[in-house]
Amino acid sequence: MTKKITFQSTNHGKLPIDHNGFYGQFGGCFVPERLKPNLIELEEAFYNALADHTFISQYIRLLKEYSGRPTPLYRAENLSRLYGTNIYLKREDLNHTGAHKINNAIGMALLAKRMGKKRIIAETGAGQHGVATATVCALTGLDCTVYMGATDVERQRSNVERMTMLGAEVVSVISGNGTLQDAVEAAMTEWMNRKDDTFYMIGSAVGPHPFPEIVARFQSVISKEICDQIYPLTGKQAPDYVIACVGDESNASGAFYHYLDNQNVKLIAVEAAGQVIESGKHALSICTGKETILHGARTLSITDSQGNVTEPYSISAGLDYPGVGPLIAYLASEKRIQCLWATDNEAVEAAFLLARTEGIIPAMESSHALAALSKMNFMSDDIVRCLSIGTWGQRSGYFSLLQPQTRHHYCQIKFFD
Repeated sequence: MTKKITFQSTNHGKLPIDHNGFYGQFGGCFVPERLKPNLIELEEAFYNALADHTFISQYIRLLKEYSGRPTPLYRAENLSRLYGTNIYLKREDLNHTGAHKINNAIGMALLAKRMGKKRIIAETGAGQHGVATATVCALTGLDCTVYMGATDVERQRSNVERMTMLGAEVVSVISGNGTLQDAVEAAMTEWMNRKDDTFYMIGSAVGPHPFPEIVARFQSVISKEICDQIYPLTGKQAPDYVIACVGDESNASGAFYHYLDNQNVKLIAVEAAGQVIESGKHALSICTGKETILHGARTLSITDSQGNVTEPYSISAGLDYPGVGPLIAYLASEKRIQCLWATDNEAVEAAFLLARTEGIIPAMESSHALAALSKMNFMSDDIVRCLSIGTWGQRSGYFSLLQPQTRHHYCQIKFFD
């Protein structure tokens, strides 16, 4: 039974957030005093921009003319037949740069220009946000530096090459596990030390207020388009289910946004279970995590027995993060979302299933959401919406992540007789 979500202020759109940036007990702004002026300046600029018709018009124009929106809502006929229901994919992979990250990057680049900033810094895991950031910086004439964990630099080499070609400097972060968590910390530190000319273009709905709200608002174009597209395609006002992976929350916050207050729409969040829970190598912040402060926000994080945040693991670079954003943590605590999980193997098998049945190769992140389909019981008239994201860099990495015998296994799979 889901609880009714309380919305504090129309100034925050459809988000259940108060004026201090809290989603219930989650969120807020727990940062060093040196960083607070940056966030106050950003918050004021963001709310002013939302009230500026010229800013919004420019943002919408670039989404349409530059990124190629709206993206299609595609009925996956073969996948629907396999699961005995109606599965629709929101084709964010057809955006310019091949992922949803461009939605947020365009909005933040316009905001940076409005604030008079000359330089953009960003973090990236899988490289999708890094590529989107480098792309909009090339478009707007802003200098670009992207922080990326050393581990991710190696496993996402093609995206590093794309960022470099677009003119970005890619900084390999060698601390910790060399993954997304470490890239976020490096970018935050740089922003604290150099705020006058620098804008931090965060790609995930994590961190201190107002970052989670900014990312959710710019990504809400995803669910706004679904609202417009679903009735002509299905005759229904809304889908029965919306399924998205969680780990950085940029796509989940956008996909859930316009359905948060619609109790008839079941919101399904899928976490990365890695090599299963018992192994300890996973990224299950909701299913196993504890309430902690992570990167300036109170949220749910993976911790050890002493309560310290621990290193996560996932085959997906974009989900290899030790916590969830405060919005998702709050929705989970209120039982507004149902949380499922998918292991590495289940995500890879789901990716091959979509490739072999629909001719669409998804990114490893959204493959986790696709894997949840086999764990659910649908009615034949249900409308199920999954986010489909794919980029060339993530696709090319599939086989390099698998052992030779595993590659052979997946190559032999036939989903239709």
